[in-house]
Amino acid sequence: MRADRRALLVGAGAFSLAGVAQADVPLTLQGRFQQGGHVIGRTAPRALVYVDGEALTQASAAGWFFVGFDRDAAGSAEIVVRDGRMEARRTLTLARGTFPITRVNGLPPSTVEPSAPDLLARIEREVAVKAEGFASRIDADDFHAGFAWPLDQIRVTSAWGAQRVLNGTPARPHYGIDLGATQGTPIRAPGPGVVALAEPDLHFEGGLTLIDHGQGLISAYLHQSRIEVRRGDQVTRGQIVGRVGALGRATGPHLCWRLKWRDRNLDPSLMIVA
Repeated sequence: MRADRRALLVGAGAFSLAGVAQADVPLTLQGRFQQGGHVIGRTAPRALVYVDGEALTQASAAGWFFVGFDRDAAGSAEIVVRDGRMEARRTLTLARGTFPITRVNGLPPSTVEPSAPDLLARIEREVAVKAEGFASRIDADDFHAGFAWPLDQIRVTSAWGAQRVLNGTPARPHYGIDLGATQGTPIRAPGPGVVALAEPDLHFEGGLTLIDHGQGLISAYLHQSRIEVRRGDQVTRGQIVGRVGALGRATGPHLCWRLKWRDRNLDPSLMIVA
């Protein structure tokens, strides 16, 4: 492990560390062990990684792997890595999150309870486009040094995981963290990756970009007024990928920043190390 990257992960204070115990396979786990959190692990190159008995991912050529915990994850998780006949295992205790109720009023009814047939057909098409983007699986470990904030100035206007009430109607939890900013504010890639989706005007999300950071870890940027990248582009940490806007289901300019690992919704702010 490079010393500078170790310092980012271990010295940031926001990360917990489960050190290497006696085992046949080396295994180090660090991250945020909580609902909406994650594990960044290192083990034998290309070892298989099991979570609660299910094979979910494989370590990179350098031995890095990622595991995410959903908003409603149970109180513990067992991580097992296997390299041939050898294995190592850890059981993690996951802290519970506290998720407030937030109410958003003044949204266009078509973005809360759409009913027009042509609009429903559009939404169905866009669901398929987004599903293809989230299915991206590049063979990379671009997540292992953690993330930086995607905006230069941070003002959180809605916390991640909040239970939403939209125009008085209870809705699903909000799986993004909303960052208030003026129209046109640059949005920067929080870490390296490959653009898996770049759509300028989706019904709910407005301008939407997805970045694949490896092993199914996808970060998302919603409501953009302008997208500065194209699908397939390789991006670097700090590179401008778009501009803040208010397109889609929004009442004003802001960035809704999301993170997903396979089918699990994660809090992207827990990835911040610098």
